[in-house]
Amino acid sequence: MAAVNRPSILAAAAAVALAGCAAKKAAPGPGAPTLAAGVPADYYPLAVGNSWTYLDRSSPTAAPARRTVTIVSRDADGYFVDDARGALRADADCLHDRTRRLLCAPLRTGNTWSSVVSARAVERYQIVGVGEKVAVPAGTFDGCVRVRSQIRGTGVESVAELTYAPGVGLVRLETFAVVEGVARPQIRGELETYRRGR
Repeated sequence: MAAVNRPSILAAAAAVALAGCAAKKAAPGPGAPTLAAGVPADYYPLAVGNSWTYLDRSSPTAAPARRTVTIVSRDADGYFVDDARGALRADADCLHDRTRRLLCAPLRTGNTWSSVVSARAVERYQIVGVGEKVAVPAGTFDGCVRVRSQIRGTGVESVAELTYAPGVGLVRLETFAVVEGVARPQIRGELETYRRGR
């Protein structure tokens, strides 16, 4: 089964993974948030020197592996390039890499969009949570936005849930391969540390 191909900083994060099990959703009911504050750029600080270290918690038996991703430059097209050869850019409406729109306004539960990733594949996105509280080793973060992406390959649907914390970036990721209606976990991990550069 092939995992979803996620370029840019996401690829490095997915290689080590970000966790989904440590999140606590905001309590539902009257007054529960349906619209997150800010714009997509607020949920992934992009600057040369910023870095994120992720723990891979995919294996229940192996010790977590670590991987650090650091933004090393900004190219002529305005993309911030990391040391894993990925690139991200934020415009007025979306945070995106060179292929996908990863997080798009309005930051409202239920908002959907898609990205054409190849001649035969369209990745679909939906915001499935706003105002969430997420606890990972890097800290507890309020006001998070959770996005679900889905892409179908040859007989396999790949699903990912990505959670972004304001002023921090991607703090959690969990991916699954769905085969014949059964979801099989692939990647789980979490943000261990992050650093804002210059």
